[in-house]
Amino acid sequence: MFDQQGNRKYLNGAERRLFSRAAKKEPDALRRAFALTLFHTGCRISEALNVTAERVDLANRAIVFETLKQRKTGHFRAVLIPDALVDLLRRVLPQAAPAERVWPFSRPTAYRLVKDCMARAEITGGMASPKGLRHGFAVACLAEKIPLPTVQKWLGHARMETTAIYLEVSGDEERELAKRLWKAG
Repeated sequence: MFDQQGNRKYLNGAERRLFSRAAKKEPDALRRAFALTLFHTGCRISEALNVTAERVDLANRAIVFETLKQRKTGHFRAVLIPDALVDLLRRVLPQAAPAERVWPFSRPTAYRLVKDCMARAEITGGMASPKGLRHGFAVACLAEKIPLPTVQKWLGHARMETTAIYLEVSGDEERELAKRLWKAG
């Protein structure tokens, strides 16, 4: 999970915590809900922007995303969300038609929103982006030993091999394995 210059492409645990704190301090509830949706679901920015009010399942505490990266339309997945995000979404959901988009932002505005949150969290570098947030979500899932097929479903990957790239990330678990090796030598 490094770019061609050797820079990390994902937010690590500490950076994820900083982003979460910065997002929770966003004064505008709609912008806060958007940033926290990306944080808690690992969805792509375009998938979040495509969410309509009827796809926010408050009763089951989930958001139903259409997977937009695959070539065919009509691939949906439900991703569970924490109660705090459910409460926030309950407050910001539009009172209009169920087919109305939850976030009326353009893609550039949504991108800037995430970048602004990263700046407030003092996260810099290539990972300070929506994609870095998505990659960080996947890495965090695997660090918490969430099964690979579940992570695959949550991320909307068609192939397990795509999700498996996150297994290559070095982190605390890898360090513990290395410590065991060092003790043996």
